[in-house]
Amino acid sequence: QVQLVESGGGLVQAGGSLRLSCAASGGTFSAYAMGWFRQAPGKEREFVAGIRRSGGTTQYTDSVKDRFTISRDRDNVKSTVYLQMNSLKPDDTAVYYCAARPAFFVSITPNEYRYWGQGTQVTVSS
Repeated sequence: QVQLVESGGGLVQAGGSLRLSCAASGGTFSAYAMGWFRQAPGKEREFVAGIRRSGGTTQYTDSVKDRFTISRDRDNVKSTVYLQMNSLKPDDTAVYYCAARPAFFVSITPNEYRYWGQGTQVTVSS
């Protein structure tokens, strides 16, 4: 059983930055592809960014490309995945979740992730 705990959310003005962290425990971190998802009120949960198990390849939804960067602890010792968010927009306001998929590749489909964190709120004011 893998436990995921997100942190780093908060309130920021448009154009600002936040760095989200997701600490994993209870499993072999290197066995999982990791993803960040978000869910705004009244909307479905959507894929934001993902990183392969090896950490070598990343994937982003179009709306965050060139603004967000996902990374993971390089040697998988700290068992942490990060989401650096720059040039934030009000449309980025949502609860952000990290998720672990027991596979090499990333998926944009939430159902393919086995473990989820509790989420962290990101609010971007205009």
